[in-house]
Amino acid sequence: MPDTQTPLLSIIVISYNTRDITLACLASVYAETTTPFEVIVVDNASSDGSAEAIAAAFPQVTLLKETVNHGFGRAHHVAMPYAVAPMVLLLNPDTVVLNGAVDKLLAFAEDHPDAGIWGGRTLNAEGSLNPTSCWGRMTLWSLFCRTVGLTAIFPRSEVLNAENIGHWPRDEIRQVDIVSGCFFLLKRSTWDRLGGFDPIYHMYGEEADLCLRAVADGLQPMITPEAEIVHYGAASDTVRADKMVRLLSAKMSLIERHFPMISRGLGRQLLRFWPLSRAIALAVVGGAARRKKAAEWYQVWTRRAEWQNGFAPD
Repeated sequence: MPDTQTPLLSIIVISYNTRDITLACLASVYAETTTPFEVIVVDNASSDGSAEAIAAAFPQVTLLKETVNHGFGRAHHVAMPYAVAPMVLLLNPDTVVLNGAVDKLLAFAEDHPDAGIWGGRTLNAEGSLNPTSCWGRMTLWSLFCRTVGLTAIFPRSEVLNAENIGHWPRDEIRQVDIVSGCFFLLKRSTWDRLGGFDPIYHMYGEEADLCLRAVADGLQPMITPEAEIVHYGAASDTVRADKMVRLLSAKMSLIERHFPMISRGLGRQLLRFWPLSRAIALAVVGGAARRKKAAEWYQVWTRRAEWQNGFAPD
């Protein structure tokens, strides 16, 4: 029920040069959600007319047209002072809400209040599983398995591919370590108590850090397969190496903040060698497609000075 009653839910969308898919996302929210809600869109200085198109199509949205790109995490801090509801849903612009998914996620939260953070099930555009709705925490074991290739050899194993939780199809209610920020529900009071996203994470890692801090605070993040959305993924990413540099910077920062002090050094070393091990393995296996991927991973390795120390504080 869009913006006609006192909202019970604040939905925050961060837009950056994703005009058409952001419009489709917002249309699906208004078509599929009956709980009284408000929508807050932060446009991160898009150059594709996103802000103007959103304002024209959805005048009821609180639109914050920024002149700088704050990134994902920091943009939520821009939006949060405008949110008035007791519950907050972080929703990526490259998503489409299916079959009342937001209402179902709120009902799930009401039935499982101890979780504190709630997520759903994400699908690709054609309806197949997109497993990025949740994942397991990074550990020395998961880093070892990735670096020596066990994760690639045994992708279905939840032991050897722990961060991806094997090939679990996200088809049951389950407690998880990390809920994806693309469809991420929590109480406003929880956000405030934990301080929201740590601004050191310029892009990637924000929700992992927040979930790990929430778990340390006694919460138990959960997902439900009943609340389904389409998540296209990486809509504003264009260069794979650039994406991996940001991702590895985030992982290094997560190691620094969430690994026990005694294991941080080994964790950093394992992560440093992961791109090189991937490049070597793909080159050895051979084939044109694999050699191309090997070159991409080697490029990430050669740029390790950009990511091996994590995100630098401003």
